[in-house]
This record gives sequence, structure tokens and C-alpha cells, in this order.
Amino acid sequence: MDSTGFQGPPPGFAQASRRNARPGAIWLVLSLAVLAAGVAWLVYGFTSVASTIDGLQRVPVPGHGIVSLTHSGGYTIYYEGPGARNGDIRPFHVNVVPASSGTAVTSLTQYRSTVTYNTGSHDGRALLSLRVKSPGRFEVTTTGTEPPNADIAIGGSIGNGIVKALLPALPLIIVGFGASLVLFILRIVGRRRAQRAWA
Repeated sequence: MDSTGFQGPPPGFAQASRRNARPGAIWLVLSLAVLAAGVAWLVYGFTSVASTIDGLQRVPVPGHGIVSLTHSGGYTIYYEGPGARNGDIRPFHVNVVPASSGTAVTSLTQYRSTVTYNTGSHDGRALLSLRVKSPGRFEVTTTGTEPPNADIAIGGSIGNGIVKALLPALPLIIVGFGASLVLFILRIVGRRRAQRAWA
């Protein structure tokens, strides 16, 4: 006597369905890798900015000193001292002149945007933009009535360093985090659907 009945799915059917119900683990790993790359770049960028700040050449206010500028083009002069963070700085004068043969100053103008920093013992604000035509040694003289322990610091643009740190890092972090979150949610939803289907 023949009998009929329901036969279960062929071997491997349930496993294949469950695999298809959830995004592959490789995509989750890739999205997490993108997120990690963004965080790593951000850390590297701000570490470089902190290193730039530590490497600035400083002259007391009031006072004078010799700085070595190794390339032609633009530099930034920062004020470090009381009032730097909120911009409450007493007026003072900065003069930059060549101290070695062949050097030349192109311009010294007010910095056009607000850039402040506070790292370690350095609390500063960008004040002036300096352009030199020929690199070398320069004598910097400052006059004014600033509080004790006030300095000016001369070097590269910290603002540019911050932008270079943020521009690649933030998109990577946003894309990596967003993709990881979506894939993680899809994997949970897929797992629950598979569990209900075979309950």
C-alpha cells in the first residue's frame, strides 16, 4: 500500500535559506574595516597637529628671537598666553626682518579666520599670516604689555592640519558606522525570520 506524506527539505536547504536571509559576514567585516580606517586616520591627523604645535618656534612677548623658516610661502603666527582662547589679548606689535643673507619677507597680515588650540601646556590663537619670499633665518621682535609667560609661536598652519585630519576621516567614519549598523540590523532581522520559519 502506497503512502504519501510530506518530505522535509533536501539537505542543506535550511542552511542555504538562512545564509541568503542575512548579508554575508564579509560585508560586515569590510564596513567595520572602513570605520576603523576612519578612526585611525583621525587619531593620526590630530597626533600630527599636536606634533606641529609642539614644534612651533617661540618668541617671548615682549622680546625678540631668531627663527629658522625652511621654505618659502606661508606661515602662521600664533599668540600663546592669557586670553588666547577667548580672544581677550592686549594689543602688541610684531616685526619680522631677515637675519641672514638672501632671505626676504613678502607680507605680514592679520589672520582671516578663527583658529585656537589647547594641547599640553600650549593655549594659542592664530593672529597673523606671514609670507616669506626666500627661506632662512629671521629676527622677530615683539613689543607690548602682555602678561608674563606670553609668547608668539611661528610655524605651519594648524587649521590646514585639522582640515586634513577631518576631511578623509569623517566620511570614512560615517560610511563605515552607517553600513555596519545597517548590516548588523539586517543580520539580526534575517536570523529572526529564519528562526520563525523553521520553528
